[in-house]
Amino acid sequence: MKQYDLIVVGGGPGGYVAAIKAGHLGKKVALIEKDNVGGVCLNWGCIPTKAMLKTAKVYKQFLHAEDYGLTINDKSAITLNLADIKKRKDKVVKRLTGGVRGLLKKAGVDVYDGFGTVVDNKTVNVNDETLQTDYLILATGSHPFIPPIPGIEDAFKNNRALTAKEILDLDILPKNLVIIGGGVIGVEFATLYSTLGVDVTMLEMSDQILTRIDDEVRSTYVKILKNKHLTIHTQAKVTKVTDTHVIYEKDGKEHQIEAEKILVSIGTRPNVKGLEALNLETNKVGVVTNEKMETNVKNVYAIGDMNGIMMLAHVASKEGLVAIENIFGDGEEINYERVPSGIYGFPEIAYVGLTEQECKERGLSYKKSIFPLAANGKALAEGESDGFIKILAETTYNEILGMHILAPNATDMIAEAVTTMELEGTANELAKAIHPHPTLSEIVMEAAHGVIDKPIHI
Repeated sequence: MKQYDLIVVGGGPGGYVAAIKAGHLGKKVALIEKDNVGGVCLNWGCIPTKAMLKTAKVYKQFLHAEDYGLTINDKSAITLNLADIKKRKDKVVKRLTGGVRGLLKKAGVDVYDGFGTVVDNKTVNVNDETLQTDYLILATGSHPFIPPIPGIEDAFKNNRALTAKEILDLDILPKNLVIIGGGVIGVEFATLYSTLGVDVTMLEMSDQILTRIDDEVRSTYVKILKNKHLTIHTQAKVTKVTDTHVIYEKDGKEHQIEAEKILVSIGTRPNVKGLEALNLETNKVGVVTNEKMETNVKNVYAIGDMNGIMMLAHVASKEGLVAIENIFGDGEEINYERVPSGIYGFPEIAYVGLTEQECKERGLSYKKSIFPLAANGKALAEGESDGFIKILAETTYNEILGMHILAPNATDMIAEAVTTMELEGTANELAKAIHPHPTLSEIVMEAAHGVIDKPIHI
C-alpha cells in the first residue's frame, strides 16, 4: 500500500496547482483525476471558450473590414469552418493539458487516471489500488444543474438541449439557439454564437442578467449586447420544452420561441460522489469550509467549486495554495473581496471589490470616478471605444473599494487594481504611477486622477 503526505482528488485548476505546490515543497503527493487533468477550465470551460471567442472576434473584424480601410468585395465568401474552429480549440487545449501533466511530473506528483473513492480521511481507493495519506484535499469540481422543466430530459436525450460542455463540440452551427440563464457562462456563449450569426435568445428568470456586476456597467453592457442576432428577455420563466420550441412565461403571458438548440446554463452543483464516507458538512452551495479550507473532517480540505463560494478557476487555484500553506506552511487565508472576476464578451467586463450598490448598502462614504474609453487614444486607434472604467474609493484616504472596467482587455487590466488593493493602496498611487502611452491602461490612471481631482484628458 502506497503512503503519501498528500492525496488530491480532482485535477482541475485547484487540484493540480495544490499538487504541484506540495511537490515543490518536497512532499510525496498523489493526484487522482477521472477525466483529464486541467478540469473543466482547461478542457471544457475557460480556455476552449476563449479560443472560440477569438475566432468570433476575428470574424467580426472581417465583417467590419471597411472600418479599418480594407475592402472585401464579397463578404458572403467569408465562411465559417466549424471543423477547423474546433480543431484549433482542441489544439490549444491539448497543448495546455499536456503542459500541466509535464509540470506535475516535474514536481514529482504521482498521477492516477481513475475515479477516486474516499474510504476515510486517510484512505482512498483508485483503480483497485488503495492509497494512504496524511492529508486529503478534495477538488472534485461541480456539474451543471439541470432544472426539472417538463420536456428538458427528452431534449437532452435528443441532443437538442446541451450544457456548456457539449455545445463546444457542435459540428454544425444551429439556425437559432435559446440560452436558459443569464449568468456569465450564458452571456459568453450568447456573445460567441450571436457573433457567428446564430439567432440567440437569452431567457433569464431574474429581472436582470449578470446580477452580481455593477448596475452602471450592466446597463451599458446590455445596450452593447443587443444586436440583430441577440435578444434578451428578463423576468422570463421557462415552463416547458417541446420538440421545436421553448415555452416561457413573461408579464403574465405565455410565449414560445423556436429552438433548434438549447443551452442550459443556470448554475452548478458540487461533485460529491465517492466522498459519501466522509460525512462532510454541506450547505446550500457546497461543502462547508473555513478560511483555511478545512472541512468538518480532520485533515480533509475542500477547494474550488466544491465549496461553492466563488466558482472561478483562479479562486480554485488560490484556495489550493491556501490549503497547502495551512497543511505544510505557515498558514494563509483568502480575502474573497479582492477576487477579480471577468466576463469575456466584446468588450470584456472585469471587476474587483465592491459595486456601487454594495457601497450604498453598507453605508460607506465613497467617491466615484468614471473615465470613458472614447477619450483614450489607443481605444480610438483600434476602433474599440465602447466602454468605461469606474473606480470607487473611500473618502478619507482614497483607498480603492472597487474597480469596474468595461473595455477590450479589461480582464488583463484589472490585475492593476487587484495588486493595488492587496497593498492597501489608494487612487493616489494609481494616479502617480507612470502608465505607458498609448495604452488602454491609461484609463486606470485617468480614473484615479478623477478620484483625487479631475481626469486630465476630459
